Amino acid sequence: MDERLQRRVQRYGWDKSAAQYEGYWHQQLAPALVRLRELANCQPGERVLDVACGTGLVSFPVAVDVGPNGSVLGVDLSERMIEIVRAGAAERGLLHTRFDRMDAEELRVDDASYDVALCSLGLMYVPNPRQALQEMHRALAPGARTVVSVWGQRDRCGWAEIFPIVDARVASEVCPMFYRLGGAEALAWEMEAAGFTDVTIERIETRLMYVSPEDACGAAFDGGPVALAYSRFDEQVKSEVRAEYLASIDAFRDGDGYAVPGEFVIGVGRKH
Repeated sequence: MDERLQRRVQRYGWDKSAAQYEGYWHQQLAPALVRLRELANCQPGERVLDVACGTGLVSFPVAVDVGPNGSVLGVDLSERMIEIVRAGAAERGLLHTRFDRMDAEELRVDDASYDVALCSLGLMYVPNPRQALQEMHRALAPGARTVVSVWGQRDRCGWAEIFPIVDARVASEVCPMFYRLGGAEALAWEMEAAGFTDVTIERIETRLMYVSPEDACGAAFDGGPVALAYSRFDEQVKSEVRAEYLASIDAFRDGDGYAVPGEFVIGVGRKH
């Protein structure tokens, strides 16, 4: 896909899903969010850059970790995500946070100005993830660290058919690079190519728990990366894609709901 088109798809897609995102995904992503925070080990007074910050699922806990003498800059491609996260920061009284709309591949920040750079489950949506990692590397001070998480291998993510189901009905792929970083040592290779050293990788098995077919479809089509494409379907096509998606996860039925397998990959590296 043309990179400019992919950025537009991501920007307006996440604008579309922003209001639904946290309600459907906060608990589902918790294992990756908690572990990323642990590995980041942010200390009082540190300066943190959170790339693809979304609604603040990482930014807000990390802001507590660094305290009022530290700072957090969260950036996201989606204007609607930035509006939501700014409101959330104001409600929490997190005066040492700032949030701006930025492209991960072109960060408007000074060189060597952060102690920690984080990217939680956002790198899969970037047309050129190595460029985004290089930008994070540039933003870090010598000796600083980064922690990045992505979804894992396609064959370990039971909901993976959502993309071909939607792609079959649109002119271009919704997330053409989604699983590339989750395979084998791909994330480590990209981090090292971007300049990070001492790179380590963890894999976390998880289950996405849905209480009903409606809950599973809501997460897939209203609160996730295919929301924009789905919103443009007529009611007949929406019904078809919901039925196909539920059929694709039928093997993971758990009572009235579903327990769908998934995998997170977390990479840690340093700038020397």
